[in-house]
Amino acid sequence: MSVLIAIAITTGILSGVWGWVAVSFGLLSWAGFLGCTTFFAAPKDGMKGVGLSLATNMSGVAWAMLIIHGSEWIGIDILGYVVTAVVSFLMCVQAKREWLNFIPGTFIGCCATFAAGGNWQLVIPSLVLGVLFGYAMKTSGLWLKSRSEQCAKQTAAGSDLTSAAVSSNAVSSK
Repeated sequence: MSVLIAIAITTGILSGVWGWVAVSFGLLSWAGFLGCTTFFAAPKDGMKGVGLSLATNMSGVAWAMLIIHGSEWIGIDILGYVVTAVVSFLMCVQAKREWLNFIPGTFIGCCATFAAGGNWQLVIPSLVLGVLFGYAMKTSGLWLKSRSEQCAKQTAAGSDLTSAAVSSNAVSSK
């Protein structure tokens, strides 16, 4: 089994579980999938990827709230666009920090917050659980791949022993 197929299997199963969890707890399933996407797209694997995904998604949520409230406070539409431009610049510049250097993760968190109408209280747990589900999807897929290789080796070794036994019986019966 290829890594792609193994991860596809576990991602499919856990996507269904995530959908149920999101509905059961009143979370945003689509925002969870954005968190999952952030993890899969992050340039780091494992717990470092989880940390980077969470840090950038959460910074994006904060930046979105700054844009929303900053634009409301100014009250003039055109200046709201200036706030958006300045904050977008800062969202990119923050990538100078290693723990915030995944710019797409920041924009994903920001966009999720905009899409939820600024409801950060709902966006944050949805993104966090989504990142954790992404980690579980990839980790369990890699485990499945490894396990399938072990089973294939055991099956091959077993068939080699069976072939050797059959050959041995054929020689001794002559």
